[in-house]
This record gives sequence, structure tokens and C-alpha cells, in this order.
Amino acid sequence: MNWLLIFIPVTLGLEYFAPSRSILVFAASCLAILPLAGWMGEATERLASRLGEGVGGLLNATFGNAAELIIALAALRAGLTDVVKASLAGSIIGNILLVLGAAMLAGGLRHHEQHYNPAGARAQAAMLTLAAIALVIPAAFRIASGATAEGLGRLSVAIAIVLILLYAAYLAFALVTHSALFAGEREAEETSEAPQSVGRALAILTAATIGVAWMSEIMVGAIEPTAHAVGLSKAFVGVFLVAIVGNAAEHATAIQAALRNRMDLSLSIAIGSSAQVALFVAPVLVLASLFVGPAPMDLAFPGGLVLMILLAVLITGQVAGDGRSDWLRGAQLLGVYLVMALSFFFLPGSPVAP
Repeated sequence: MNWLLIFIPVTLGLEYFAPSRSILVFAASCLAILPLAGWMGEATERLASRLGEGVGGLLNATFGNAAELIIALAALRAGLTDVVKASLAGSIIGNILLVLGAAMLAGGLRHHEQHYNPAGARAQAAMLTLAAIALVIPAAFRIASGATAEGLGRLSVAIAIVLILLYAAYLAFALVTHSALFAGEREAEETSEAPQSVGRALAILTAATIGVAWMSEIMVGAIEPTAHAVGLSKAFVGVFLVAIVGNAAEHATAIQAALRNRMDLSLSIAIGSSAQVALFVAPVLVLASLFVGPAPMDLAFPGGLVLMILLAVLITGQVAGDGRSDWLRGAQLLGVYLVMALSFFFLPGSPVAP
């Protein structure tokens, strides 16, 4: 798909000379992201072959979420904390339902049944459950006590610090003390060019991430006028379209890994990315909002979004907990995602109400 790189200058030209044609800007930026996402997928597979599935998945999730973090910081500077919360919730839901579901469906259609380490999957699902609980507490605190913004802010900062420490503990568990649970069945390739290959893969991954971040920022700027032109609600755009755009790289890489029968890598990307958003990106944004933007951001997400995150975590834990996957499980996850999307499409106000 390298020929699609031509849409990078096309996107820049449209953004500069015809910014009012938002639909064209949106379409061109979408096409420009596809080859860059493919580069990220190839670089991640190279790193996973050298360093292990767990490290490869973590690097892909980290670089993939870099674009989302950049976009969220820009939104915080503009005071759009509601948009940031919606995109974070959409990212968590999208990774564990859309990305993992599409990967299981694609892999299951090519391979009768696929296997991965169930202990590693359960550890990642447990971290997601913990993150969901951490989001429930501020929302319940606000409803039960009618807490002020100042009280919610202090509680959110304290929870954010706890979540970051827990994410650091999870990284130590996954990469140091229990790395075998996330390594996968594919052994690392032994060649004399390993250091150069790792360096080249990191360079490609970095360059592709910068490109994806650039194109994603242009795309997100075109999403709202495009959605208005076709009659989509802001809630639907924030929770689903922005999240899908921000996770384009993870979509491509997780599906590629599943098609090659590397489900440990696919799960590390999909579930690991959601865990990183919930346990690291969201807390970092809470702390950053103390210094960036007109008002600090708290972790008291709207009740509808918290409920959807809880339900998504619940079904993912049930589907991914036994170490095997097939196309039907992927279809089930995609079905849940479609039901949630339809609820936002037909009832745009109620799911995100506080």
C-alpha cells in the first residue's frame, strides 16, 4: 500500500488550500494513515520477533497511543475536557471490542482455532477491570456526595498517581518477573544482524508514528465539520469516530498479527493498548491538566461511558480468558461494539449524560 503515501502531500495541500472541504480532507487523511499503519505493523512484528511478543505489543501500543496523547493535550489546551473523556472512553472500548474482535474474526477465518497464553490474557484483563473500578469510584463519589469540582479534582489526582504506579508494576510483571506469560510460542530469530534490525525497526516505528500523529491531527480537525455535514452527533463522533481514527495503527497491526497466527502479539496490542490508555494516558492527562488548559480534568466520567467500559471489560474477560479464539468470538465482540455504536447513534444524548 506504499503508493497511498501520495495522499500525505494531498492531505497537506487540501488542509492548506481548501480547508473548507472537510470531507475531502477527512478522506485523504484516512488514506494517508493506511500505509503508515502498515509500516508500524511491520516494524512491530520485527521487534516482536527479536524482543518477544510482550515487548512488541507494548511498543506498538505506546507508539500508537502517542498520537492520541498529542491530540488530547491539544484538546485540553482548548478546554475541551468532555471531548477528551469521550475519546479516552472510546479508545478503551474500541481496542478491546473493535480491534480485538476484528483480529479474532480475521484470524479465525484463516485458521480454524488459534491459541495464546491464557495467564497473560487474564493478567491484562484484570488490569482493565481495575481501571474500570477506578473510573467508577469518582463517578459514584460525585453522584452520592454531590462533590464539588475541587473535591473531585483532589480525588482524581490521588487516583491518577495510584494508577500510574500500578501500571509501572504491571510493566515490571509483564517485562521482567513474568515475561514468559507474554512471550508467545514463536521463538526469537537468531541472526547476526539482530541489533541493526532492531534499530531499523525502531526508526521506522518512530517515523511512522510521527506521520500518523500528523495525519490524525488533521483528520480529527476535519471530523466535526464532516460529521455535521452528514448529520452525525457530537457524542457519536467523540466516542467512536475519533477513537477509531486514533487507533488506526493498532487496528492494522493486530489484524496482521492474527492473520499470521500470532494471537499473543495481537492480544498484547489490543488489550495492552486499552490498559495503557486507562492506567497511564488518562492519569497523565489528569496531572497535565493542572498545568495545561483553562481548567483541570477529573476522572469522573459520565455514567453512560463508565457503564459501557464496564460491560466491554466484562465481555472481553469472558471471551479472552481461556487461551483460545475463533471467528465466532471475534464476531461476538464486534456485535457488542456495534450495539454500543447504535445506542450513541440513535440516542446521542443519554449515554453520555452525567
